[in-house]
Amino acid sequence: MAEKFRFYFIVLSFITLGYGQNDKSKTADFILPNVLKTIDGDTVTTVSLWEKKRRPEVLSLFENTIYGQILKRYDDIKFTITNDVTNTLNGKAHLKEVTITVWKSKKSLDIHLALFTPNNSKKQSPAFLLIDNGKKNNADVFGMSKNDRRTAEMVVDSGYAFAVVYTGNAASDNKETYQNGVLQLYPDQLTADNGIKAIGAWAWAASRAMDYFETDNDIDFTKVGVVGHSRGGKTALWAGAQDQRFAMVFSSCSGSTGAALARNQSGETVKAINTGFPHWFNNNYKKYNDDVNALPVDQHMLISLIAPRPVYATSATQDLWADPVGTYLSMVNAQTVYTLYGKHSALTSDQPPPNTPIINSVLGYHIREGWHELTAYDWGNFIRFANVNYFQK
Repeated sequence: MAEKFRFYFIVLSFITLGYGQNDKSKTADFILPNVLKTIDGDTVTTVSLWEKKRRPEVLSLFENTIYGQILKRYDDIKFTITNDVTNTLNGKAHLKEVTITVWKSKKSLDIHLALFTPNNSKKQSPAFLLIDNGKKNNADVFGMSKNDRRTAEMVVDSGYAFAVVYTGNAASDNKETYQNGVLQLYPDQLTADNGIKAIGAWAWAASRAMDYFETDNDIDFTKVGVVGHSRGGKTALWAGAQDQRFAMVFSSCSGSTGAALARNQSGETVKAINTGFPHWFNNNYKKYNDDVNALPVDQHMLISLIAPRPVYATSATQDLWADPVGTYLSMVNAQTVYTLYGKHSALTSDQPPPNTPIINSVLGYHIREGWHELTAYDWGNFIRFANVNYFQK
């Protein structure tokens, strides 16, 4: 029997600073699927039962219902360094631009990666990998924007490597042309109701970047955190859930089918996202447009798939479309699986006020003042969270 929750909304408004107080007159009633109850009714009480039985069940449900099949097989892969600059970012970093070429069934695809490693490091560097869904406007290396270069300098100054994988070659963010990329290598996905679309293709590209990190002696590939904002945040969570090589996941303002609970139905809904972006998720997901309560999963279960690895999620006070309340509730309800592993979470039942990040925790969160963007404030907290979880435990 699923557990029933009754939640009090924190009402977020566009007035004053954009953040309101608890409004006890507004509540939401829904039943979340029990992440620790197997399909045949067993209650999961051990890590072994979770890893051997329930986790594969939940992963399969997300594949078939929402994100599409996990594509693991290809014929060959090659890494070509196309640009090598030993002193960039004012001499602080070594830049490598890498073309990742993947072959399958006599077809090939190039994925582009930009990597900055700290010049002052005497050992392999932990890294942040940013999934960049932006366009190439105002870019100076592959798909990297000038803003990304400023972020790169901030990250490098903190002792981390900074990488950007540009997803435009994996799948364009266009309902007419998204198939001109990864899906050219896997054409059977186009006719399968549980076949991947753009989000799955972007996650696939992030995993190919991880393939490269395993070969680069400048990178500690056991400490690579994957980062995404908005649709990239949705992708980062799915990449981290399916590819356990990612040591940490950071999801910024990811909203519907990202970190936010579908059943909360606030801001962007399942129907809105499937209507506005029909090329992101598999065909089966559209069956739930008008009945999200029939979904066999919800997003707390996606975060649970990442356990015991740390996850950090963000919201913004004026970004109601990305459902800050649903995001926080999702993180809170993922805690049960982390508890199986004996991992401490500092999340409480009350959503924190703006600009008070929860850092000393395996599940981190903040809501900041502002809009739908990935800011220096966010990155500063990502770095602090990584420091705690990599180096202080």
